[in-house]
Amino acid sequence: MDVILTGLLLSLFAGLSTAIGGMLVFLIKDFKKCYLAFSLAFATGIMITVSFIELLPTGIESIGYSNALIAFFAGTVMAFLIDYFVPHNYVMEKVSKGKNFNPRLFRVGLLIALGLAIHNFPEGFAVFAGNLNSLGLGIVIAIAIAIHNIPEGFAVSMPVYYATKNKRKAFLISFLSGIAEPVGAVIAAIVLLPFLSAQLIGASLAFVAGIMVYICIDELLPTAYACAGGKQHTMTFAFLLGSLIMGITLILLS
Repeated sequence: MDVILTGLLLSLFAGLSTAIGGMLVFLIKDFKKCYLAFSLAFATGIMITVSFIELLPTGIESIGYSNALIAFFAGTVMAFLIDYFVPHNYVMEKVSKGKNFNPRLFRVGLLIALGLAIHNFPEGFAVFAGNLNSLGLGIVIAIAIAIHNIPEGFAVSMPVYYATKNKRKAFLISFLSGIAEPVGAVIAAIVLLPFLSAQLIGASLAFVAGIMVYICIDELLPTAYACAGGKQHTMTFAFLLGSLIMGITLILLS
């Protein structure tokens, strides 16, 4: 099979594994805030860990400490400006027709999906580039990425589900966040591959780390504690569990 087609198929497999995590929302029968709080703290552990253990260090290694920090804080500034100027509540109220629609939770779900979609984009590069090296390496990278995409899909679908009470909409948004991965591979194959460099990837990863950390601090953790009902220790456990799972998958990637 052509090496380019193989790389695209592997990246599609890795990206669509996000939908597996999103499907977990169909197993939930009752609306309980503790489930929502747990999933948000869990997502925070995932995103903080991948930002400070994988994304930012890769940026520092590629473009240097100072430049990586500039890219990191540029990401936080961009996330803040979007958060400040985009009229989230108005747009989301137009999207949903349900009486029990919760704009804040829906916004959280979309921000998680956006952050993970941006994070998944360079992962498409990684799968495609690994496959160019060898099919075996491409398969290993795709499987490792697929493993950690499953909890990411769960982290996206849960707040959307609690905001809209619509399981199909929650699944769809988690599915769409995973599509960024094969899109990244397609762009790498068609447009960016001739110009791709370690410096460009490193800068983009540090930038993404800034976006994800801002989302965690400004949106995920405050909402998780607001829904925790005094169960702060459970939130700590959820955070550490998400961090542990992401750490294990990063070991598989190394």
